Amino acid sequence: MVVRAGREFLAIPGPTTMPDAVLQAMHRPALDIYSDEMVALTDGILRDLGRLFATEGHCYIYIANGHGAWEAALSNVLSRGDKILVLESGRFATGWGDTATGMGIEAEILKGDWRRAVRPAELEARLRQDTEHRIKAILVVQIDTASGVVNDIPALRAAITAAGHPALLMVDTVASLGCVPFEMDAWGVDLAMASSQKGLMTPPGLSFVAAGPRARALHNSAGLRSPYWDWTLREGPEHYMKYAGTAPVHLLFALRQAFDMLFEETLDGSYLRHRLLAEAVRRAVSGWALGGAIDFNIAAPQERSDTVTTVLIEGADPLALGRYCKEKCGVVLGLGIGDLAGRAFRIAHMGHVNAPMMLGTLGVIEMALRALKIPHGHGTEAAIDYLGDSVGV
Repeated sequence: MVVRAGREFLAIPGPTTMPDAVLQAMHRPALDIYSDEMVALTDGILRDLGRLFATEGHCYIYIANGHGAWEAALSNVLSRGDKILVLESGRFATGWGDTATGMGIEAEILKGDWRRAVRPAELEARLRQDTEHRIKAILVVQIDTASGVVNDIPALRAAITAAGHPALLMVDTVASLGCVPFEMDAWGVDLAMASSQKGLMTPPGLSFVAAGPRARALHNSAGLRSPYWDWTLREGPEHYMKYAGTAPVHLLFALRQAFDMLFEETLDGSYLRHRLLAEAVRRAVSGWALGGAIDFNIAAPQERSDTVTTVLIEGADPLALGRYCKEKCGVVLGLGIGDLAGRAFRIAHMGHVNAPMMLGTLGVIEMALRALKIPHGHGTEAAIDYLGDSVGV
């Protein structure tokens, strides 16, 4: 017996659900990549990337996933043998550090905890020890989709400033850009990167780097520069070099449509929508937790992200929960990864999501908890009550 049919609900933290209009934007003939229309498409996207990152710095487009943007960021500002400091708060900053190690960069991990955000005081203390300023860059994620944490980027910049340290601040915004506030220039971020398949509602395959003046200055002496990733080569007079070759035309059509939808909603509108839906999910998890088997992975409420919630489960198999939701009901949950494999499931609430999608997802999870006899309190009702009280007539 199953109750699934029609469109499957994706509640995984990327790739996220793509709007029909984004899919339709790709359903068109190829474009002359040397035409004025192609140049205008590129120029508009680069301009709007600056708007999303909130920067006057240079933006770059790569035909790559987020791992490609990690490598692009590192190769354009660092040299073999340079040292970086990686701020652990889940899986993805350390993954960026692993990429750096593979490129010949010395990566030190500032040990963190998968249940909390990076502590600015710990960062400041470590930087004060680096009296020779060997650390050239600091790597951190704004939101880690493995742990569900959100890091306080302005507070981390304040810690770097308080330590009097010249290291670059480099931020991964893959799981946050377009969903929650990010102010690259105002927050003192030197370099940021993102990709297309999460809050930007576009198929995987595009990634982006934004570089501020300090990152651009280091670029001139970076020893890891290579032809595909190199910023200087991408700024040449030939338009095709902005892509190091043939442009990914149909992905760009999709991205243009996604940007138009996002700006029509307004960034503030998107941030509010994500905040409301995330809090509805948190109200549901708090209700389920009353049964004793469910808990938040991130302990402090203010450190729980607005794009993904990681839920610990004790005395039951999260894989069985995920199978029930998918096979019986057509809802695909994220499962625990890294240190949380076999111990957690994840509910994504980012990108093209609305109240019916989230309330349907929460209802299915609660149905699965009941069917699998996992102890839980009432959660979905709390989510409905919250949204009913928060979204006015």
